Amino acid sequence: MAEPIPIIGGTGALGYGLAVRWARAGEQIVIGSRNVERAVEAADRVREAAGDARVEGLENARAASRGPIVVLTVPFRAQSETLFNLKEALQPGQILVDCTVPTAAAISGKASRIVGVWQGSAAQQAEEMVPEGVTVISALHTVNATALAEGDQVDEDILICGDRKADKRVVADLVARIDGLRPVDAGRLEQARIVESLTALLIGVNARYKTHAGIRLTGLPETLWQPRS
Repeated sequence: MAEPIPIIGGTGALGYGLAVRWARAGEQIVIGSRNVERAVEAADRVREAAGDARVEGLENARAASRGPIVVLTVPFRAQSETLFNLKEALQPGQILVDCTVPTAAAISGKASRIVGVWQGSAAQQAEEMVPEGVTVISALHTVNATALAEGDQVDEDILICGDRKADKRVVADLVARIDGLRPVDAGRLEQARIVESLTALLIGVNARYKTHAGIRLTGLPETLWQPRS
């Protein structure tokens, strides 16, 4: 049996949507929240939406210790505090998939605008905060949370940034478990600043056209990831 996927911030829109899709794909999910009651409630909702799914709700620190790949889906304003509180829970060898987008909504501005991050991107900020030995991979920023949660057909690329190809491949395999998502290697972690900004662009486009548009790259080869040796 595959190990669980902890989703920190799984009570929010993106975390919930990812939980539903992975649960439907047969993955075991752990919803993490600062409030365990909210985590349990979200887990119940995922089970209702995904059928006979293996989902549980736990407090963030307990959730983060449950699997080798931890997905962080909290708003930017909560990223630093959440990672500070997970310092004892995250362990060397784990991969943290950071989905954080530093939109101006964190400072009461528009979600279609990006705020500057001293480190260059939210993912690089996360890299500074995680314990030594924990790898940060940036991914899943541009997929629409509402489309995931409501079961809409998705057909888009997920840009993955990180400094080790092997770790990006692990995350790519997980992303590909969601039907309609194609993982694409977008380069080193420093490229996350570009990918994160695309989310703000999409928020504005989707608001204008009242849709759930995503990112799709053309002209790529059929095989994007080399087979495991």
